[in-house]
Amino acid sequence: MRITDDTTIGVIVDIQEKLLPFISGAETIVPATVRLIRGLQLVGVPVIYTEQYPKGLGPTVPDIIAELPLLDPMIKSSFSCCDDNPFREALAQSGKKTVLLAGIEAHVCMLQTAVDLVELGYNPVVIADCTGSRSPFDRDIAFGRMRHEGVRISTVESILFELTRYSGTPRFKEISRLVK
Repeated sequence: MRITDDTTIGVIVDIQEKLLPFISGAETIVPATVRLIRGLQLVGVPVIYTEQYPKGLGPTVPDIIAELPLLDPMIKSSFSCCDDNPFREALAQSGKKTVLLAGIEAHVCMLQTAVDLVELGYNPVVIADCTGSRSPFDRDIAFGRMRHEGVRISTVESILFELTRYSGTPRFKEISRLVK
């Protein structure tokens, strides 16, 4: 399956202030997610983001909100984004079938969302360097389960160059600067 800018949407899942400090690798997840968002914006891929029970887990971290200043989060109480009607409606209205997922926690919200997306006929791609759990073991097991369920796993750099497609273009130069 080739990932193209015209069929793709990015979804940032629950990278929130009170949860992030407990996530293994948090210090690299946020910068990688910022690079992902910037790259998706450069290639014209829309991005939405969710927050799980913000009253208890706080808002999305400021570095990510700064990249999405015109968007409001999609508030959810279910673990799977797909269990919330506004999320499903936003996805359907986008007309996109490939869903790039980044967020926390891999073994809870990310796993359930990715599996549900497969069931709903979407092509979820989890961006590994933008995804974490409190335990690296849980993250690794979640990635294995996702693969088994038909979810693809990739990285920020790989996805951005796949969306760019050609070298020697202005888009390529911008993406190259971004990932270095």
